[in-house]
Amino acid sequence: MNYNYLIVGSGLYGATIAQQAKKAGKSVLVIDKRPNVGGNIYTEKVEGINVHKYGAHIFHTNNKEVWDYVTSFVDFNRFTNSPVANYKGELYSMPFNMYTFNKMWGVVTPEEAAAKIEEQKKEITGEPKNLEEQAISLVGRDIYEKLVKGYTEKQWGRDCKDLPAFIIKRLPVRLTFDNNYFNALYQGIPIGGYTKLIEKMLEGIEVRLNVDYLENKEELDKLAEKVIYTGPIDAYFDYKLGTLEYRSVRFENEILDKPNFQGNAAVNYTDRETPWTRIIEHKWFEFGKDENGNDLPKTVISREYSSEWKLGDEPYYPVNDAKNSALYEQYKALAEAEGNVIFGGRLGEYKYYDMDKTIEVAL
Repeated sequence: MNYNYLIVGSGLYGATIAQQAKKAGKSVLVIDKRPNVGGNIYTEKVEGINVHKYGAHIFHTNNKEVWDYVTSFVDFNRFTNSPVANYKGELYSMPFNMYTFNKMWGVVTPEEAAAKIEEQKKEITGEPKNLEEQAISLVGRDIYEKLVKGYTEKQWGRDCKDLPAFIIKRLPVRLTFDNNYFNALYQGIPIGGYTKLIEKMLEGIEVRLNVDYLENKEELDKLAEKVIYTGPIDAYFDYKLGTLEYRSVRFENEILDKPNFQGNAAVNYTDRETPWTRIIEHKWFEFGKDENGNDLPKTVISREYSSEWKLGDEPYYPVNDAKNSALYEQYKALAEAEGNVIFGGRLGEYKYYDMDKTIEVAL
């Protein structure tokens, strides 16, 4: 055995454990089947723009320990997520706030907005039976129809009446003119992109790329005393109990020979007819400028399409319904019986983790 730890996957969970293990004087080998480090937060430079290759990632946390940890490697900018919703050419502020309510109903004061929402919520009496009723009971019919329904149906590939109510436990309603979506104490984007953050975390650690752990498991396991596995838990056990379900996302990227396409990092398309869920314009995560503060002449956009996941696709969002949760519990029992393997991260624990939570759990 040449190493104390073999870490499978170089995303945030794997990189945090690798960095902490090295700091504690342990020997570490990190492997990844992709040709790059960073997992789904990998950013790639295109025309001077840090493109979020696997979807937009905006770092936000209320945990000072986590914030101090990430900012010890790289500086973060002050980016605040303020998405815009486009419903058939009408533009609305997100999250739902006074700008949204003024555009929707012409109301001007928080009192008027609250009264309008209350009046529309009355439509649902009793316990909401599905996502549609749940959403209307939280924000009323108008906001549901224009800003929730189409987007959610594209995201899940199902009618809102066929989706369980628990998916939307709450919808943020702000009776202020505040467009700060996450409302977290600390937020921003690593200056120079997320790849730079991961590379700093893995400094001085041996990393092997283009290595498929499950195809070479026997010989790789011999290299280390303990394995940290961050891949899909069902794949580790060769899907012997069945396949866990995910939603996947497909991206269509375009380089445009103009400085500005939509004027915002994220625009959500909330009608059912537009096939994509949102368009990301990557340069606005860093205010349209390069590292030296110069304006960038071109722009890169990504249209996102939500899709059913099948084996071979990139798994994004675990479908944590009753059936999949029960299957995960069975896999978890198998995982606990594996003596020297720790299963962690979004795929290893079949759990949707925000980035800060991934780091917190790894620490």
